[in-house]
Amino acid sequence: MSEYWILAAILLPITGGIVTPFIPFKNRKIMMVYLETVMAVTSVIVWKLVLNGTTEVFHVIHFVEELSISFKIDGMSMVFAGLVSLLWPLAILYSFEYMEREEREKIFFMFYSITYGITLGIAFASDLLSMYFFYELLTLCTVPLVLHTLKREAVLASRKYLYYSIGGAAFAMIGLVVVIIYGVTCEFQPGGVLDMALIGDRRDLLLWVYLLAFMGFGVKAAIWPVSSWLPDAGVAPTPVTALLHAVAVVKAGVFAMIRLTYYSFGTSFLRGTWVQNVVMGVAMFTILYGCSMALKETHLKRRLAYSTVSNLSYVIFGITIMTPLGLVGALCHMVCHAVMKINAFFCAGAFMQNTGRSYVYEMDGIGRKMPVVFGCFTISSLGLMGVPGLAGFISKWNLASAAVESGNIQAYFGIGCLLASALLTALYMMNTVIYAFFPGKGFDEKPLEGVRDPGWRMCVPLLTFAVSTVLLGIFSGPLIGFFRDIAAGVY
Repeated sequence: MSEYWILAAILLPITGGIVTPFIPFKNRKIMMVYLETVMAVTSVIVWKLVLNGTTEVFHVIHFVEELSISFKIDGMSMVFAGLVSLLWPLAILYSFEYMEREEREKIFFMFYSITYGITLGIAFASDLLSMYFFYELLTLCTVPLVLHTLKREAVLASRKYLYYSIGGAAFAMIGLVVVIIYGVTCEFQPGGVLDMALIGDRRDLLLWVYLLAFMGFGVKAAIWPVSSWLPDAGVAPTPVTALLHAVAVVKAGVFAMIRLTYYSFGTSFLRGTWVQNVVMGVAMFTILYGCSMALKETHLKRRLAYSTVSNLSYVIFGITIMTPLGLVGALCHMVCHAVMKINAFFCAGAFMQNTGRSYVYEMDGIGRKMPVVFGCFTISSLGLMGVPGLAGFISKWNLASAAVESGNIQAYFGIGCLLASALLTALYMMNTVIYAFFPGKGFDEKPLEGVRDPGWRMCVPLLTFAVSTVLLGIFSGPLIGFFRDIAAGVY
């Protein structure tokens, strides 16, 4: 029976989105109720599946031999699907108020809803082929969201995003083919699926293939040198950039990298090889590159985008440690960063929409006019810095612990990158907060007359994410225990 619920969770938002432009809603309020109901019901189904535990593999479409589109719920599925299902209904609630001033609203919500279903397809995929299928669909359904405004910069950004994603998928495809040929199965299995008897003397070749596939999936995770599409995609409406930078696209990238490393190639095959050093080195460089670029960037959304580039490579660094504790750290930051960064982007969107301003130096005194928005932004900023008691500290602590436990000398340098990044994050995030709450001498409030916090549809998600950032920092024990069980193969 669970297999039908999996299909329902994937197909409900897809079909619900497809029909949205064709439904003659009497007014906008009815459309909002319809869309929120679709999102909420989907999330309820997802949590029904997550709480019921694992299921057997469910084959939907069979191609040849063992190749099929199949679904299964394991620990990784629970984490990614659970995260997405908690954030999406709040994200679309925020979107209702934000999109009031935008054109082509029905088309926007059509693709926004479809993206939810496609992302769940990635989460529930039982093998590399099924995940790759939905991974490609994710590109196709998010390009129109980046393109939404149809302005020149949106066209250029969507074109770059499409080119980068297609190129990355081509490299990932090589890894898929190799896993099919040299694996005992295409299914995801803890420890990997490669058949050493089939590999023979081709070990070094497979390491090169892993590197290509890792970097291919790394495009969506904005790893250097293929990260420039992410800041450029900030031209899209804020509800889109928030999901691109915090949940759907970038987290699908790191999720695929985890599947590739821990569940397809296997860490026992990769750990201690030259390819581990290479991918860990790229992750460490991206951490410093992203936060350095964020420090020099003055456009608020682009600053947050470069921050995302850096923080995604925290997750990738955990992946490349290639130990159970490394996986725990990666999963922890994947979840914590999603909550903190979607909040930061939504706060930025509220500021930009209500004031018509976009740059950090234009934020003088705005925190006094929008205390809820910038109070929530401050909590996210402190969390991203890694202040104890907030979500970011827990994830960074687990990553540093994994690096020490691994005994890998290069991973020790990774701890230095984390510390340097924390300092740079404090500079570029708190600089924004200081501008907002402590304007310079001679500050004139007249240009901000009439500026205030947005309505409840925006404020409720912001407050929810801010409170979640605190709760994840204080009560992280059960979540970390669950991640340890996943790393141990219990789920």
